[in-house]
Amino acid sequence: MLNTVMVIDDSETDLLYARIVLERAGVARELVLVESAREALQLLAGRLAGAVDLILLDINMPGMDGFEFLEAYEAGPGADPARAPASVVMLTSSPDPADRLRAQRHACVRGYRIKPLDVPGAQALCAQATA
Repeated sequence: MLNTVMVIDDSETDLLYARIVLERAGVARELVLVESAREALQLLAGRLAGAVDLILLDINMPGMDGFEFLEAYEAGPGADPARAPASVVMLTSSPDPADRLRAQRHACVRGYRIKPLDVPGAQALCAQATA
């Protein structure tokens, strides 16, 4: 079981669905749901520094998209040598192979999943994050 899983998605509906699935899967002690990539970065640099084991990240979000988040995370909170960076799984509605390849270029990205997430998929992602 993971300590903390963060879900970053601008859709309240998708966040609610992810929470239900992750709770049913029993994969984390704590779930942190965030509607904005900028807010997530602030949390990861502040009170959640080093505390998040897995980040489920949407790609298409206003303000800062998932790829912009990855660049900022790897240059900021994810670059702290005193802490292991969280594993990131892209959880998106984009089946575009170019998005998958772009995500794989980031060292912290451990997977790419098409929405919706289901209980077996959540359990597999969390097992993969701890491997």
